Amino acid sequence: MGSYVPSTLAERQEMLKALGLNNEMELYADVPQSMILKKGPDIPEGMSELEARRAVTTMSEKNMKFKTVLRGAGSYDHYIPSIVKYIPAKEEFLTAYTPYQAELSQGILQSIFEYQTMICQLTEMDVSNASVYDGATAAAEATAMCRDRKRSVTLISATTNPDVINTVRTYCYASGNEIRVIPMKNGRTDASALKEMLTPEVASVYIQQPNFFGMLEDATAIGEITHEAGAMYIMGCNPISLGILKSPRECGADIAVAEGQPLGMPMGYGGPYLGIMATTTKYMRKLPGRIVGETVDDKGNIAYVLSLQAREQHIRREKASSNICSNEALCALTASVYMAAMGPKGLQEAASQSRAKAHYLARELCNIPGVSLLYDGEFFHEFVTVMPKAKQVLVALEKQGILGGLPLEEGILWCATEKVSKTQLDQAVAIVREELKI
Repeated sequence: MGSYVPSTLAERQEMLKALGLNNEMELYADVPQSMILKKGPDIPEGMSELEARRAVTTMSEKNMKFKTVLRGAGSYDHYIPSIVKYIPAKEEFLTAYTPYQAELSQGILQSIFEYQTMICQLTEMDVSNASVYDGATAAAEATAMCRDRKRSVTLISATTNPDVINTVRTYCYASGNEIRVIPMKNGRTDASALKEMLTPEVASVYIQQPNFFGMLEDATAIGEITHEAGAMYIMGCNPISLGILKSPRECGADIAVAEGQPLGMPMGYGGPYLGIMATTTKYMRKLPGRIVGETVDDKGNIAYVLSLQAREQHIRREKASSNICSNEALCALTASVYMAAMGPKGLQEAASQSRAKAHYLARELCNIPGVSLLYDGEFFHEFVTVMPKAKQVLVALEKQGILGGLPLEEGILWCATEKVSKTQLDQAVAIVREELKI
């Protein structure tokens, strides 16, 4: 495969000419020059198997640096039952590819159908797709679902994860649409500002619940305001929080999206991730990505097939509203195994413990002179504190094997999940107290 050339030089020149370009580098005109390599990377010669094993083992030992994780901001350290790691690693799942030929793919199709069913139960929406790349992509794809000829503006709350905002902004830029950021007030979406911003050209409103700062939005009220203006309502969710919080459907959402990483996927090296998308029956034909449906074969037996493919880009091409042409099937399977292993009660327990431990950590930190919460009100399992010597505090925690909260301009964003123990929380608080001792 190393010598495989998909097209000749003449064919590439013809394609460039059709695009109105002179050379391949003009394809990257919108990419900052600082990100473009002027020459190939300086890659050393290959290692032997033994050398490679030693190098990888040394790198993996860095993962053991932090015994306690008190940071979230989009990636969360939850307990993962051992079966969740075992089932997706089976060869029949690990090596499965796109199930276009239904006759030979009933097993993987059924696993995807089960995933969709669980996501619908979790969000209380009618239809789920078989996932997209990650939560930020899901949010951007959802905003694209909502646009039409008359409405092309997306409103997104300033309390949303910055990575999600930037991904939606990239989608809007590439499609010639507009994004406007709704201001926040005391760590939540400013409802009064939202009302003023809901002009006739607004297609959708996106909020995150809980938001990036951990605060709980008045999601139901925001949904009502959005619908009164004729726009669609998109909710970005934390799937673990849905064990105890109102579902997107209960809050009036038209589309629910989420980052599925908390559902059984480890944090290592930033992934892998899973983009969850679900919607109501009314909008299911606009839902991007794969959807598996249940039917019967000519003998009356249950069978599974890829459904609604006529809306996908590989068939509709330039008429399609999305260019998503793959998914995170193995991660979706992992999420299915996690949800099946945990069950409704287990998910509720994980959410309840995460909330309780975060509130305990916040209370204990705020008992230290000079430490206070940046925002007042209810939060789930993340919160922001203001404290002196924040950088020094995080360094002191790191020296003791504790990954502290995420440093922000305003303060530190902390997180606690069911995985962290009271002893670990007390240890972290004691280190902060010692560091801030005057």
